[in-house]
Amino acid sequence: MIGLVWVVVGGGGLLAIAAIALAGMHLPRFLAVTRPLAADILVVEGWIPDQAVKGVISEVLQRRYRKIVVIGPPLWKGFYLSQYKTYAELTAATLISLGISPDLVQAVPCPAVESFRTYTAACHLYRWLQQVTPAIKAINLYTYDCHARRSWLVFKRVCAPQIKVGIIAAPALNYNPRRWWQTSVGCRQVATEAIAYGHTRFFNWRA
Repeated sequence: MIGLVWVVVGGGGLLAIAAIALAGMHLPRFLAVTRPLAADILVVEGWIPDQAVKGVISEVLQRRYRKIVVIGPPLWKGFYLSQYKTYAELTAATLISLGISPDLVQAVPCPAVESFRTYTAACHLYRWLQQVTPAIKAINLYTYDCHARRSWLVFKRVCAPQIKVGIIAAPALNYNPRRWWQTSVGCRQVATEAIAYGHTRFFNWRA
């Protein structure tokens, strides 16, 4: 009997470990979600890496947007040396230098905050949209890798029910999502965003 119980419990433990391992392998794909909508406006989180910004070109060629709105807070580094003082302005200028028409790009800087940065950006964007394009019904949010699901959750809640939000995640550039646990940068990015998403989803979505 004891041996049978050990086999059952041990088997269950192995199944649990296998399930956790399988979930961990697919964690980046869950977090880096892409579900775009038919939308006239593409919103770009301005803090994303330059290589991810280049992906906006492909997105614009694939779907016809009436406007590209770049949001972002003041620069975290180089503020006093750069002619651009916010990530919104810096990334908007980058998109123009990459060939996107200046008439298509709009920078919408966000205020500096120590916490609630994604929530603050979403609220600032929503107010801007209501003032400038009150008839807009849907937007697509373009962000980077595993940050996508958390940003999507926050922006959807801020903009609901007036504006629907689609999401596009630029792929990871500095680690292999299928082997994310093999590098320190992969572990850091995936684990940090997984914890942050769990906190946002179950405790405080404004954080």
